[in-house]
Amino acid sequence: MKDKIILSGMKFFGYHGVLPEEQRLGQRFEVDLELSLDLRPAGEADNPELTVSYADVFTTVEQVVTGPPQKLLESVAETISRRVLQQYPAIDEVKVTLKKPGAPIRGQFDYMAVTIHRQRG
Repeated sequence: MKDKIILSGMKFFGYHGVLPEEQRLGQRFEVDLELSLDLRPAGEADNPELTVSYADVFTTVEQVVTGPPQKLLESVAETISRRVLQQYPAIDEVKVTLKKPGAPIRGQFDYMAVTIHRQRG
């Protein structure tokens, strides 16, 4: 079993979507991340330098979601996973769930979402 840092329910406003109105008007997106890495050294030493700052990871995700528009949730999730793995070498794997609560679909639902799992290497 791998150690994990979990960032759940991050909310941002972005301009992603296939429809022109989505990229013009924007909407809310929610992101959950699970980061797999060895937390033992940080836990044993009680040393923040031996782990990954979830505040820094939050900022990385925020930059992607609030950044340039992309058509697909899949693309936004890929960008998040790629940036996290590039910027934080201690992270071995990342699981990204990207939710779109206001998807332009008739009917009642909580959200539409994609989940991807990527690992280093």
